[in-house]
Amino acid sequence: MSPHPVGADQRGEALPDRLVFLPGASGHVGFWRPVADRLRHGGERVHLGWPGFGPTPADAGVRGFDDLLQRVIAQLDRPSALIAQSMGGVLALQAALARPSQVTHLVLSVTSGGLPLAEYGAEDWRQAFQGANPQLPDWFATARVDLSDRLPALSIPTLLLWGDADPISPVGVGERLAALLPASRLVILPGGTHDLAMEQAEPVAQLIDRHLMAARPKP
Repeated sequence: MSPHPVGADQRGEALPDRLVFLPGASGHVGFWRPVADRLRHGGERVHLGWPGFGPTPADAGVRGFDDLLQRVIAQLDRPSALIAQSMGGVLALQAALARPSQVTHLVLSVTSGGLPLAEYGAEDWRQAFQGANPQLPDWFATARVDLSDRLPALSIPTLLLWGDADPISPVGVGERLAALLPASRLVILPGGTHDLAMEQAEPVAQLIDRHLMAARPKP
């Protein structure tokens, strides 16, 4: 079975040449590989890790989320799709807001999306996660991002993937993002937890393939 093409569809509208995969706070570079290996889309795969998180060595030049964001933006030198989980989804949205012409598609899985999670009954996980991972940088647990007011201006086609058994990012968060993002579609997978993409790699890959083949509308 041949991979899907890249570049443009028959109408000349942009399709992604590069697929940039962003993990959550685990920093697990391979988090998205079970999905990426199943994708038929022919774009270049780039798997990012976060310095100081998980197995990725710390970098003295990374002193906050703005530095992580610049690493994502550096990948956007061609039409790209950002495929992100949890914390990575906040960075993906910020990168799309900063470089909207270079991001053809977004895929956001169980992310806060820059929303105040406490309002949706989300489990407060940062302190416990930091306690279990003492190597994490100090700024991780204190940083707060609120993108609520900016999201309605983002017209990039966005696939929202949620599980109905995730206490960290409940379905209500996905529903709110679907209401704020004008070109979004929410898909809820039964039994999915915060590791949805790893747990249900096959259906997730099928959903992403279909999403990536829908060209971004012309402005």
